[in-house]
Amino acid sequence: MAERRARRAQPAWSQHFLRDSAVAAELVRLGGVSRGDLVIEVGAGDGAITAELVRRAGYVVANEIDPALARRLRGRFEGRAPAAVVEGDALRQRLPRLPFRVVSNVPFAETTGLLRLLLDDPRSSLEQAALLLQWEVARKRARERPSTLLGLSWAPWWELTLVRRVPATAFSPPPSVDGGILVVHRRTPPLLARAEASRYRALLRTGFSRGMRSLVTPRQARRLGLAPRPAPTALGIEEWLTVYRFLRGGGSEQPVEQDP
Repeated sequence: MAERRARRAQPAWSQHFLRDSAVAAELVRLGGVSRGDLVIEVGAGDGAITAELVRRAGYVVANEIDPALARRLRGRFEGRAPAAVVEGDALRQRLPRLPFRVVSNVPFAETTGLLRLLLDDPRSSLEQAALLLQWEVARKRARERPSTLLGLSWAPWWELTLVRRVPATAFSPPPSVDGGILVVHRRTPPLLARAEASRYRALLRTGFSRGMRSLVTPRQARRLGLAPRPAPTALGIEEWLTVYRFLRGGGSEQPVEQDP
């Protein structure tokens, strides 16, 4: 009975266990996992992905918020595999300082929080991630246009690629929507130095909150190869970097909001 209770999904934690072993193996492969790697798994659930990871990785840290599931995972993996089970909210855990990868069937309610944890700091030691997310979220995060403030804030350092759709039937219980596999690669070299992150993101916030005319005039926009009055969401990462470098080079006297 205890094992059956541990496997029952808790709606409050947005639990939809992956039951397709082929998808679990695909995620591990897309994460580029090898024997030399430290891998973090968020929302380990009943261990479908964990089991694949311990076969391939050097060491696995499996995060699980559900105490019953965490106990079951410890009994299954700790002491028998290169793995540790961490019980609690993964978004409150510190990321490793050593290079690491992330492979996860992410609880849908925690998607944005996890992406921000992994990608907000370009100085982090994350190398690559393979994440199973809600389909529309995965699609939104991978697209270049219409762009988003959050996506553009990550783009100089990370490349996000949508791999494919995963049907709701691959989960138990099935969610109301399909999943999507999103792969994150660190850009090497980056499109912008890490030291520029604060200024670049301040410019993004200004452009999205006040409009592009707060940054460049129509004449300057044309000079940069842009439409005279572009919408912030109409510009991709290369165009935003063009505007940023133009302003950093003294091309405009318009003030750019700075971080406090």
